[in-house]
Amino acid sequence: MSNSIERYDVGPRMSEMAVYNGVAYLAGQVAEDGSQGIEGQTAQVLAAIDKLLARAGTDKTRILRAQIFIVDLADFAAMNGVWEQWVTPGHTPPRATVQAALARPEWKIEIVVTAAV
Repeated sequence: MSNSIERYDVGPRMSEMAVYNGVAYLAGQVAEDGSQGIEGQTAQVLAAIDKLLARAGTDKTRILRAQIFIVDLADFAAMNGVWEQWVTPGHTPPRATVQAALARPEWKIEIVVTAAV
């Protein structure tokens, strides 16, 4: 394996993903359309994760860890409904979910994943 770090969508503040030594590290993913409810925002975030993982040559079955930041714990069950339809049975990753204030008031959820490539 190469010791080089491959960065994706590099901006002045952050990159959307870095791949190093067979592991993809994603930045926190948030909804593009913040007007949607928790189910719509969760679906958007999971779709963004799918796209980034595909660019690194991997997929959701290879997620090593997921960290979920949710603004309102009252949305926990609805978010889990979308999550459970998205994950592949037998490949559910270790996960932590915490309540947090996010950078923009319209965001209801942010998800960070790390995956094997």
